[in-house]
Parts: sequence; C-alpha cells; structure tokens
Amino acid sequence: IASLVMYLFAEFDDAANLLAANPDATTISIDEPVEIPKNQHSRLQEPGREEDDELLGTDDSDKTELLAGQKKSAPFWTFEYYQTFFDVDTYQVLDRIKGSVFPVPGKNFVRLYIRSNPDLYGPFWICATLVFTIAVSGNLSNFFIHLGKPTYHYVPEFRKVSIAATTIYAYAWLVPLALWGFLMWRNSKVMNIVSYSFLEIVCVYGYSLFIYIPTAILWIIPQKVVRWVLVMFSLCLSGSVLVMTFWPAVRDDNRRIALATVGTIVLLHALLAVGCLAYFFDAPELDFPAPIIPAHNGTTVVTKSQ
Repeated sequence: IASLVMYLFAEFDDAANLLAANPDATTISIDEPVEIPKNQHSRLQEPGREEDDELLGTDDSDKTELLAGQKKSAPFWTFEYYQTFFDVDTYQVLDRIKGSVFPVPGKNFVRLYIRSNPDLYGPFWICATLVFTIAVSGNLSNFFIHLGKPTYHYVPEFRKVSIAATTIYAYAWLVPLALWGFLMWRNSKVMNIVSYSFLEIVCVYGYSLFIYIPTAILWIIPQKVVRWVLVMFSLCLSGSVLVMTFWPAVRDDNRRIALATVGTIVLLHALLAVGCLAYFFDAPELDFPAPIIPAHNGTTVVTKSQ
C-alpha cells in the first residue's frame, strides 16, 4: 500500500511539473464525452442523403449483401437456391402489401420493406390472383351488361385467363428486366447513383400490382364513369410507389434521361391498367344474329333484334 501511495504522488508531481512548464495546455477528463468534429456533425445532419447512403451502400448494407451471398451460395440448378427466394413469412408479405397500397411520401419502398429480404412469393401469388380476378370479373361484367337481352346466351370465355396471364406475367418480368439492364448501363456511365438488383425490381413491380385486385372486382359495376375513376385512383397509388422507388436511382443522372425514364415507367404502368380495363371490361357490344321463329304456315319469320 505504501508503494502504491508513493507511485500516485509521483504521478501527481509529474503532472504538476508539466502544467508548470506549459500553462496553456488543455486537459481532458475521462468523464467528459468526446466531442464530434463540426464537419462530421454537419455531414450526419445533411437532409435527404441518409436514404441515398443506404441505397448506395454502407458498411451495414455491405454486410447484408455478404450475408445474402452466403445464404444464396447454392448452385442455381438446385431446389435450395430457389427456396431462398420464397423464404418469407405472412407478416412480411402483409407489411409489404400495406406499403404498396399506402405509400408514404419521401419513403423508399425498397429500403423500408424489400432490401432486408427480397422475395418472389408475394409477386408470384399477387400476379396469379390478379390474372384470375381479371378473367372472372371480365366474364361477369360481360354477363351483367347483356343481362335481360333475349338474344344473348352466356358462354364463359376461358381464353381470357390465358390472355390475362400472358399480359400480367410478361409485364411483371420483362419490364423489370429491361429496367434493371438500363440502370446497370447508366450505373456504368454515371458514378454514385442508386442501384437495385433484379430481384428487388421484380419485387417492387409485383407488390405494386396488388391494388388492381380489388379494383378488378369493382370493375364489375356496369358504369363506365365508376370504372375509369377506379382505374385512375389505382394508377395513382401504384404509380406513386414506382416513382418514389426509382426516382432516387435516376435523379443524379442527366435531367432529360431521368425524366424520360420515370415517364416511361409510368406510361407502361398506365398502359397495363387501361389496356386491361378496355379489353376485359369495356368490350364493344356484340351484334347478335336475329332469332328465326317458325310460323304455323310453314314459312319462317325473322325478327329484328334491337
């Protein structure tokens, strides 16, 4: 104990000698918090860049990508490789559906819902449900429009299922593929722009189509004004999800290219919605042949259909 006391007194004497030699020296207490330099503090408080840093890649996102690469290291011809794309629970799917139906201004759909675990389960079943919903609702709409006409005989049009499936799945896969290739090409031309993987783009497009499922059911209402109001409302919701997701990926690019890219995304999305409404629900009136009614005298009478 005596030696420890002597050692402490020696340390205090050395500190006193140093202060006597340099009175302007500053001392730091162990209990005092370390101050952050002003340049770093201002960098942390820059508005609108935290999201870009997240999408461009930080240490945490790099670790996430490395872990994702380790998780999906199985060969692509094995079942385990594709099983990882469907590794999602019900709560995650419902949360992503809510995010696509109620978009929040200024929030990126990929960063909030997709990037942690992109999946194909939700997009696949959303597209499948939308296909059958459009086909069945289109048949019912055609039935209600011609209901009560004596010359009309209802015949289910099963070909609408195949047409709807081809249209929906081609849009949900080919458009994201083209957009992913374009963003990769622009990423090689312009540095430090936001990039998305092909799986993330497919996931965004798949979940953005969910709003059209209840809309297609409401399209059965035989009122053109109601149908067009519904399609415009659904188009605004789903289109806003796509715009808020892909605008950060192109806004640092050339201004004309950025606006043309976003405009093309919205235009293709509008063509899908309007095309489905026009083909499956607003079909032109059919010119049914007039029925032939046999007369009692052996002749036939042709009635004129209205």
